[in-house]
Formats: sequence, structure tokens, C-alpha cells
Amino acid sequence: MGDKTLLYGFYFLFFVIILYLLLFLLNPDKIYKSIHVVRNIVIQLLPVIFLVIFLMGVSNYFLKPKTVMKHLGEKSGVRGWIIAVSFGILSHGSMYLWYPLMKDLREHGMRTGLIAVFLYNRAVKIPLLPLMIYYFGIVFVIILTIYMILTSLVIGKTIEMIIKTPS
Repeated sequence: MGDKTLLYGFYFLFFVIILYLLLFLLNPDKIYKSIHVVRNIVIQLLPVIFLVIFLMGVSNYFLKPKTVMKHLGEKSGVRGWIIAVSFGILSHGSMYLWYPLMKDLREHGMRTGLIAVFLYNRAVKIPLLPLMIYYFGIVFVIILTIYMILTSLVIGKTIEMIIKTPS
């Protein structure tokens, strides 16, 4: 992170603190409610943040560039696509918390298309499938799920054709 970016971050933080103080003087009840909501969001996100940090640490320790290149690199073949689809479906938590891990894997050699496939397949939520089946029926859910997986593969290949990453 550059010095300028860090400086802008401090300016933004300072601006937000001043804004909260001014709003506190005008309407303290709403500020208390706002702080309560933020606290609840942070409490909900902390486990996911720690999980992603843990996974990044594990990936840095175990996943060497050679390993990532073998399973998720340019020559990963069908296995790479299957891994990206599977882990995308199995992953949980807020999507933006997975971005640092995906960036880390990309720096270790993961294909850009596989990142897109992973992120796209996060829309398939295994815990919600029974609820979807209840409301829409099993045929609809199966067709939709297959369609989403196949579309993710098309999008992944399209992104790889558009964005040529250096090997």
C-alpha cells in the first residue's frame, strides 16, 4: 500500500469521526442506534474475517506457487475447473472477504477464469437448496443449479479470453 493511499485512508477516517461527532451533537439517539447496528455487523463478520485470514495463512504456508500452478494454473485442465466450481459452491460468508484469498492465489499462479468460476458459484447455496425446492420444486432447482454452474464455466473461459494474464 502506497504512502498516498494510507494518507487518504487516514483523511477518510478523520472525516468519518468528525461527521459522527457532529451528528452526535444534532441527534444522539440515531448515532447510538447506528453504532449498535455497526457493532452487530462487526460481530457477525468477525468469524468470517478470521476464517479468511486463517485460510490465507494456511494457503501461504502450504500452497507454494508450484502446487497452485499444478492444480489451478494454466495447465490445470478439467481438474482446475472442477476444484473452482466445488470450492465456490462450498464456500460461505461474505463474498468480499474472499477477495484477498483469491488475490493471494492469483499471485501464486491461479488462473483468472478459475477465480471467476469460484466467485460465480458462490451463488449456489447448499443450505438454501431445500428451501428453494420447497418453493419452486426440485426440477426447477436442478435446472437452475446446472445452468448456474455451466454459465460460470462460460464466464470463466470468456474472462480468460478477454484478460490475458502473464504466465
